[in-house]
Amino acid sequence: MLLIKGGLLHDAVNREPYVADILVQDGKIIEIGKNLNAEGAKTVDASGLYVYPGFVDAHSHLGLDGYGIGYEGSDYNEMNDIISPHLRAIDGFKPMQPHLKHAALAGVTTVNTGPGSANVLGGTFIAVKTVGRRADDMIVKMETAMKCAFGENPKRCYREKGDSSRMTTAAKLREALFKAREYLAKKEAAEKDPSKAPAFDMKMEALIPVLRGEMPLKAHAHATEDIFTALRIAKEFDVKITLEHVTDGHLIKEELAMENVPLAIGPSLATASKFELTNRTFDTPGILAKAGCRVSIITDAPVIPQEYLPLCAALAVKSGMDPFEALKAITINPAIHSGIADKVGSLEVGKDADIVLMDGDCFDVKSVAKQVYILGKLVE
Repeated sequence: MLLIKGGLLHDAVNREPYVADILVQDGKIIEIGKNLNAEGAKTVDASGLYVYPGFVDAHSHLGLDGYGIGYEGSDYNEMNDIISPHLRAIDGFKPMQPHLKHAALAGVTTVNTGPGSANVLGGTFIAVKTVGRRADDMIVKMETAMKCAFGENPKRCYREKGDSSRMTTAAKLREALFKAREYLAKKEAAEKDPSKAPAFDMKMEALIPVLRGEMPLKAHAHATEDIFTALRIAKEFDVKITLEHVTDGHLIKEELAMENVPLAIGPSLATASKFELTNRTFDTPGILAKAGCRVSIITDAPVIPQEYLPLCAALAVKSGMDPFEALKAITINPAIHSGIADKVGSLEVGKDADIVLMDGDCFDVKSVAKQVYILGKLVE
């Protein structure tokens, strides 16, 4: 058992922080209150410290990228097949790369990581803890979303291999979803008549959870036109969707508030390296949150090093975002976005004991994570 006593809790549920104790057993928070005692528990004096839930990134490529070895060591983009829904992030995840530990020591305890945006369909994301030696043992949720991409990246990567316009990208996604819908219909018909079963198709099998509403499309979309195309296709096929990057989001805040889909904003701490990033600004998260959207702030690591997730939120606060909304944007909102809010994202009884003890406000660049716990174990 672990007892963290007397810290100032920023629980991502209540707007105002409060002093309380946290009791942990078997990796879970079992009680939050004042003057808690537990015989035999390891007691940590958190007096004077700020206590946060472990930070969560809704959109990362951590563990699939190459650390210190360049693109040759990365595994987040398949460059030979523009339609690759059957790929799974877990099969490219490298748990012992040093930047996972960097993230954990900075308080980023869970990331939703997976394929990049080279492909129209890139495969499934996974939610993982940032410490461990074996990917299978780090999983929070095996398949959180199906990555798809719009805009300039598929065009650039496949310009000589069948995709040189936004129209083509949209058509290829529609074609895959149409085929998957037909495949699913034949499979369902075969439940009563096995002779109607289609030939096994791994790509189509991978898209069935999307069509059944069990997994959202995770749509890379920076520009206004790409955002609206992603939403249009999701409605056509009646599938769930989350919008990723949303660089132009502040320009269409009313429409996005009306659509009411989860938004992952970023990476904003980088230059406008291509046309669709022209409107990049740290104003976007605050504007969208104020408009009533559910906003997550993301690093898109390695674009921004994973450990700087709180810094990105701090820069959003500097640009006008409400501090409590910024805290939610790196805790409970990305947990909801990733379908793991039952386990992480806030300090609540029953959730994983992912807890960060800092010597000051997490939005103050001078503050340091003094202790980080993942599933109740100290990260060292």
